[in-house]
Amino acid sequence: MKPKAPKPLPTALLVLSLVLNTPGHAGVSGDELPNIGDSTGALITPAQEQALGRAFMRSVRQQARLVDDPDIQGYVVQLGQRLAGNSDNPGYPFTFFVVDDPTINAFAGPGGYIGVHTGLLLAARNESELAGVLAHEIAHVTQRHLLRAYEATQRMSLPTAAAMIAAILLGAATSSDAGIAAATAIQAGSIQRQLNFTRTNEKEADRIGIQILARTGIDPYGMPGFFERLQATTRLYGSRMPEFLSTHPVTTSRIAESLSRAEQYGHKGRRDSLTFRLVRARLKVQGSTDPARTLKEFEALADEKDAPPQARYGLALALAREGDPARARRLLKALLRSDPDRIIYRTSLAELDMDDGRPQQGLKRLADTLKLYPGDVTVSRYYVRALLRNGQAEQARSLVLDLLKRQPRDTPALYRLLAQAASATNRPWETRAATAEIYYMRGQTHAAISQLKQALGYKQLDYYERARLEARLNQFSREAGSDKEAH
Repeated sequence: MKPKAPKPLPTALLVLSLVLNTPGHAGVSGDELPNIGDSTGALITPAQEQALGRAFMRSVRQQARLVDDPDIQGYVVQLGQRLAGNSDNPGYPFTFFVVDDPTINAFAGPGGYIGVHTGLLLAARNESELAGVLAHEIAHVTQRHLLRAYEATQRMSLPTAAAMIAAILLGAATSSDAGIAAATAIQAGSIQRQLNFTRTNEKEADRIGIQILARTGIDPYGMPGFFERLQATTRLYGSRMPEFLSTHPVTTSRIAESLSRAEQYGHKGRRDSLTFRLVRARLKVQGSTDPARTLKEFEALADEKDAPPQARYGLALALAREGDPARARRLLKALLRSDPDRIIYRTSLAELDMDDGRPQQGLKRLADTLKLYPGDVTVSRYYVRALLRNGQAEQARSLVLDLLKRQPRDTPALYRLLAQAASATNRPWETRAATAEIYYMRGQTHAAISQLKQALGYKQLDYYERARLEARLNQFSREAGSDKEAH
């Protein structure tokens, strides 16, 4: 992962910047949120909620750095989808993502977009604690607890409302800056108050979340256990308590009530998983700002009697990062022999092969893994990358196009791979079109429009591809405010 971004701007200045620089802020006629939540009880429609959710996610990508590692991202998505499938609304289109931020936080945004910070992944002691937080956020969505926040945004344009909600949920807008864009600050403060869930909301999310954990076969004590530990360590933070506690206040009575609910199910579910522990080790190595020290820490853990797999796996990754691929390979191969079907061992060893000048071994390992897990997105992403690195761009392009057909929601990582494959196979119009999608998903609509116009300038386009790109251009132009503004 890359170095952290600079310190955020003060609240009102940040929000003003977001509003003034969001496409469609001035003179928007078609993107305003139409009565998505008001005092008469009218509710946002599913289509409006999804539109706000997509705009929200584009704003998140503008304001935060997301984790793009296939193994880490894939694990959180898989766990989140398992939990969501056992909620009261299993067909709801949830999207789970990881924010590269060391603070302990998680949040639910409009449209079922649920983010978890890397800090929370590292703070959770076991999978049931992480699952407890995710189940809690899922419950906020299924129980429609975000509707009050939509009321405060109903007179805003869609991109502006999405940008403001994203800024607040990401924790960038938690303080007050009087005197700078007072009206905007007041508006942001109104949304902030609506995003702070009521005590009743929190209790209901706890109750439903614990039910989701039990249905999924995960120890329901994970949720109250994590809350209890956070409360016990609050005194260590002082005024800099975890962002999660500022939006989800934890009280003694709340912990007692959640424990009582967990007792109704008992310790019947799974408390932890090796995948969770391996992902945490991977995250710790990748996020380390002192690789030498991290290497020593994992060496000490791996030297202990009966060292667990995550200690040896973390050591292997740290060794590879510090330039000792031979020792890293020995460790990974030993882990793989003891657990031959574990995806994370296979992908890590294949990546090491690719980096250490053994591309054919890496490709074969990934191809064999895809036979074991056909269609797996995590393995497929590694395989496409390996094919591109090995000059097999046509095969890479075919695979990524197939993946895009099966992915239900926006996937910037896959479009990046498509742009590379198209460029390597001399399809510049496809490179432009894929780049346009990436820009759009980052909230850079005008840049996306520019890429589509350039793509449409190529004569090699067939009728159907041209029609598709023109339809996309028209959509982006409408979302930018008007065709005149876009041009």
